[in-house]
Amino acid sequence: MAAPEGAWDVVVVGAGTSGCAMAARLADAGRRVLLLEAGPVPVATADWPPEMRDPTSLAATAPGHPANWDLAAEVRPGQAVRVPRGRIAGGSSALNAAVWVRATRADLDGWAAAGNPLWAHDRVLPAFRRSEADADYGDGPAHGADGPVPVRRLPSPSPLADAFAAASTELGFPAEPDKNGDAAPGYGPIPFNVDGGVRINTAMAYLAPRRQLPALTVSGGTVVRRVLVERGRAVGVLTDDGPVRAGEVVLSAGAVGSAHLLLLSGLGPAVELAAAGLDVVADLPGVGTAFSDHPLVYLPYRPTPGLSASAFPLHGVLHAPVDGGGEVEVLPWLRPFDADAEPMVGVGLQRPVSRGRLGLDPRRSSGPPRLAYRYLTEEADRRGLRTGVRLTSALLGTAAFAGTATPSTALPAAVLEDDAALDGWIAARIGTAVHLSGTAPMGADTDPGAVVDQHLRVRGVAGLRVVDTSVLPWVPSRGTAATAVMVGERAAELMTAG
Repeated sequence: MAAPEGAWDVVVVGAGTSGCAMAARLADAGRRVLLLEAGPVPVATADWPPEMRDPTSLAATAPGHPANWDLAAEVRPGQAVRVPRGRIAGGSSALNAAVWVRATRADLDGWAAAGNPLWAHDRVLPAFRRSEADADYGDGPAHGADGPVPVRRLPSPSPLADAFAAASTELGFPAEPDKNGDAAPGYGPIPFNVDGGVRINTAMAYLAPRRQLPALTVSGGTVVRRVLVERGRAVGVLTDDGPVRAGEVVLSAGAVGSAHLLLLSGLGPAVELAAAGLDVVADLPGVGTAFSDHPLVYLPYRPTPGLSASAFPLHGVLHAPVDGGGEVEVLPWLRPFDADAEPMVGVGLQRPVSRGRLGLDPRRSSGPPRLAYRYLTEEADRRGLRTGVRLTSALLGTAAFAGTATPSTALPAAVLEDDAALDGWIAARIGTAVHLSGTAPMGADTDPGAVVDQHLRVRGVAGLRVVDTSVLPWVPSRGTAATAVMVGERAAELMTAG
């Protein structure tokens, strides 16, 4: 990692889902880039642990796995969960379910209308296309055919997958064969970033082909403690091995890590920083104070004994509107998480109103931050999840499931039919989809909560950007992986556009 003073044009903190894409594209453009990663940086595909190559396994998301930060959080007051975040090159794209579904046109144009016109759907579509090699739709104008991330939809793996598709049709939902197209939401096959039975994370896709580029240096096992700011400008970062200086600093440590580094660097709500004994470099009240994520609850079901098992745990997904402009995601898992459990259907609320908070731990500010999701604080969210659970129960009760599966007794009819009882059932089981966004949101100069501008430059400090899902004004109504890669692609484009 050692280099002469001024050798690095850009130091990037975090070789995660966004950081790998951005660092690679900056190096392609001739920028001298130092990419710092706290975890290991495998090089060849065979160097990755088997559970991280296997797209049918989520073992690396388990508490205590060395490849994830395993953060403590509260989904509701007094209700704790563990939140996995990737601590390895590729970030959370190395741990997740390999689902490659983009933010929708409505998401992107909504962010644009909130003061970020450079992020409208039609402005970022080239970045989405540049990122992917879509085996099914790559010859169409909305998709890429030769990008670094392979994308494909899998054949139906089981009668259960067929039954969920037929049940959605039976209830009147449209088919949506291309989840990354512009059609009305409905049921369709999931696009996966999988190739040859391997989960292709962003380190495999973007870093591995460029490891010999002289402009790109990747350093694993490097923990960054704060941004170094001199006379109002970021000049580098402080690592456990000492300071590293660069012409520009980019935080791509994920929606938790980047916001935490901002706070530790004196960039955040002045009152909170002062209470933690930190010098206030810039008063940015939007850091960590209103993040969003998808609340999630699981509804078990019972496949008919003797039904052929599915090797791949996921196949299709239903997106359905709910009253008031909301939307739910119904995601059937075709086999259980472990051998002793029933298979489950995930019911996620895709446009939540409730907002969470990320803040310093007053007992030890340098340690992991405190995460409070504050789920179900808004009646609209409670109503939306009730609708989603009832919809899922109705799917399992259709003729399409006759002889294939039945609802579990875990949700009695008396509870399902009573709003208050169902609210309690959901609250006791609520979890998170781990799509955290908006801890350092972008926005207009007139927005007091905007931490970065639409070029992702941190307000109040020159030479510093944030590039990951931290900057999204609110969580997209789909999973975040494909969008996080687009953020990295788009950021590099903006940084090299003159």
